[in-house]
Amino acid sequence: MYYQESILSNGITVRSEKMDSVRSITMGVWFKVGSRDETPDEAGLSHFMEHMFFKGTPTRSAADISGAFDALGAELNAFTSKEYTCYYARFVDDYLEQATELLADMIVHSEFAQECIDSEREVVIEEIARTEDTPEDTIYDVLYDALFATHTLGRPILGTRERVGAFVHDDCARYLKKHYHTGNCCIAAAGNVDHERLVELLERFFAEMPVGERTVRKLVQEENRRYTSFVQKDTEQAHVLIGMPGLPLGDDARFAQSLLDVLFGGTMSSRLFQEVREKNGLAYAIYAASQPYQGIGDFSIYAGTRPDNLSKVLTIVKRELDRIIAEGPTPEEIERARSYATGQILLATESTRQHMTRLGKNSVTDTETLSFDETAERYNAVTYEDVAALTGRIYAQRPTIAIISPLTVEEDASIIEEIFA
Repeated sequence: MYYQESILSNGITVRSEKMDSVRSITMGVWFKVGSRDETPDEAGLSHFMEHMFFKGTPTRSAADISGAFDALGAELNAFTSKEYTCYYARFVDDYLEQATELLADMIVHSEFAQECIDSEREVVIEEIARTEDTPEDTIYDVLYDALFATHTLGRPILGTRERVGAFVHDDCARYLKKHYHTGNCCIAAAGNVDHERLVELLERFFAEMPVGERTVRKLVQEENRRYTSFVQKDTEQAHVLIGMPGLPLGDDARFAQSLLDVLFGGTMSSRLFQEVREKNGLAYAIYAASQPYQGIGDFSIYAGTRPDNLSKVLTIVKRELDRIIAEGPTPEEIERARSYATGQILLATESTRQHMTRLGKNSVTDTETLSFDETAERYNAVTYEDVAALTGRIYAQRPTIAIISPLTVEEDASIIEEIFA
């Protein structure tokens, strides 16, 4: 195993990877909780909690926390996804003890004071408003609402104005007790870090984290997805996402799927980029990607184009889907995609954050943790037949299509009916 792993006396998982060539350390505190774990009344609470952990403890105000990290010359940030939340810092190795104590204080002793909740609600509502003004982001919520119509993955990570505007201290306290405990926690570090020293510090500073059992998610499938979702909005472009059920996290075919994504719509040399943008000049942004989750996943194609060109873009996308299903990719495309994927892996090895993320994310999602070299070997083992088989398994499905555009719902529906009938 290329990394070291220990379990603290209170049950927290600790993973670290030593990187002798750097002076920095990136440490992340990961929790197995995201928007898919929320009830309807809790919608957006995982993301709201991310904000609140920065807002003060009995001994430090929000300004004290940010000021202390600034005094170390450190970076401090966090992010929330549909399946996990991470709070991380990047700092010089000399400050391991100070940074660990600071992270522990803000996470273990956060107060969730009502006055801080009242002000932070407005910040998150502004974040929601900013996202709504960015259709390229909002279109994913529109797609997921249809693709995962009755599944918790269909909920937006940010929640809604109504729910966020109603959160109070008791909501945060209940959610903290339910999810933010030792069983759901992994602390991952990568860089110039000594594992034994790290464990010693974490035993001391995280000793007061509440003890709890690891959350077991119900890995249900979506059986009631809708096939269209249209939003009329006064935008300059029509934004469209074509989505289909994809591979779940950890599926054995994920490396073949990644190569297929790259060659079909993942790079500037991909089929979609060449046909839609380079040859026809119909879009600035056009790409395809898969997103795996525990027990379920999706594949999607995004394009942003002027409303007058929407039909042309969708016609080309449909043609290219039909062509790759019928003919499969070429061996040359697969080799180019393989070289791209392995090259990206090598570039990622230079980032302590990438190493830390690999350790923490795989731990909280119960996924196999491979080294960068092992991952490259998996890509090199993918055959032409492996990739070709996925074109029928994934691309041939009936798509769910989401559109945000100034066109009416009836106009969007007419275009889709004509092309995808």
